[in-house]
Amino acid sequence: MNKIKCIVIDDEELARTLIIKYISDTPNLALVGDFENALEALPLIKNSSIDLIFLDIQMPAINGTDFAKIIGADTNIIFTTAYTEYALEGYELNVVDYLLKPITFNRFLTAVNKVKSKALPAESIEDSITVKSGYDLHKIKYADILYIKSDSEYVTFYTAHKKIMSLQSLKSLLKQIPTSLFMRVHRSYIVNKTKVTSLKGRDLFITDSLIPISDSYYDQVKSELFQ
Repeated sequence: MNKIKCIVIDDEELARTLIIKYISDTPNLALVGDFENALEALPLIKNSSIDLIFLDIQMPAINGTDFAKIIGADTNIIFTTAYTEYALEGYELNVVDYLLKPITFNRFLTAVNKVKSKALPAESIEDSITVKSGYDLHKIKYADILYIKSDSEYVTFYTAHKKIMSLQSLKSLLKQIPTSLFMRVHRSYIVNKTKVTSLKGRDLFITDSLIPISDSYYDQVKSELFQ
């Protein structure tokens, strides 16, 4: 499945490390590289297909706004800076968003969500997954899956009419299913985003089923599904 390919450019190691962590915690993003000097990133940007750059402004050698002018408008840019005075210039450069440090994960996700629809190329995906249950193989359409629950070494696929148990982990399953349709909301649950009907406290509802949300996923769930 396609992911938004990102690089991080920031001369401050702590700030760079934080954005890298946020990228790793966001299923639709993939880190391609990180740099403390913008000019060092230029060969990768010119020779690779980069969808999104998290770009600091105040840096040695060349600042972020000048660097944004060099690379042009083909790559999405999110400015990350501690200085508010660059906001106007950032918007004049038509950047996706302007994140003011210290950056929270929820604010990070809001910015990323602005990129998703235009950064992701059209996915050519199958409309179903083949699941092995015992000696049997089942073809389950993605549109029929309500949610997936993990129990030890097994996962159970819940649809409106049946449930199918398979020997595998949620982690391995996430690599097989499209993250445009599914997201992990708890260490034991993946939900079909199109089937979620409401959020009450720290629980999601899918028809009559109550799905708990882990604290670490709550901001992402709220940002992706209820904004």
